[in-house]
Amino acid sequence: MTPSDRIRLATGDITRFAADAIVNAANTSLLGGGGVDGAIHRAAGPELLAECRRIGGCPTGEARLTKGYRLPAPYVIHTVGPVWRGGDRGEEGLLAACYRNVLALASRHVLRRIAFPAISTGVYGFPLARATAIAVTEVRRFLATDDGMAEVTFVCFSDAISAAYRRALAGE
Repeated sequence: MTPSDRIRLATGDITRFAADAIVNAANTSLLGGGGVDGAIHRAAGPELLAECRRIGGCPTGEARLTKGYRLPAPYVIHTVGPVWRGGDRGEEGLLAACYRNVLALASRHVLRRIAFPAISTGVYGFPLARATAIAVTEVRRFLATDDGMAEVTFVCFSDAISAAYRRALAGE
């Protein structure tokens, strides 16, 4: 089975996605916010906020694991993507680090099915085509060396995001 055989696309609400873990595109406080982050906190319930308070934040590019509480996924992996500032402040490397760190954390905890949103492409302004290309590259690179991960799904909030992932997966 090739790495690409273990990559899936889905369009919908990541808070309703059943996997071993869903990924939260969080802010550095981990205390909720807008977009995916706010939706995950609302769906998981107040216990997630309490656990995130105990963690004490997360730097950009890193990842932290919590329980999923009221979500269909038993775990949430929080990662903080970079804010796009034109591309000359290490944004691409930081976004790649998000994917590498999430996947490494999932592997350490033997989480075999994970679901990602399009990290940093909302209010953080990362260009969608660049972000999806980085996501696909990092996931393929990881899957090429890790046989334990059964499936990685990119859960797309819209048809436009799904189309960007399809282009990235096709190598366009």
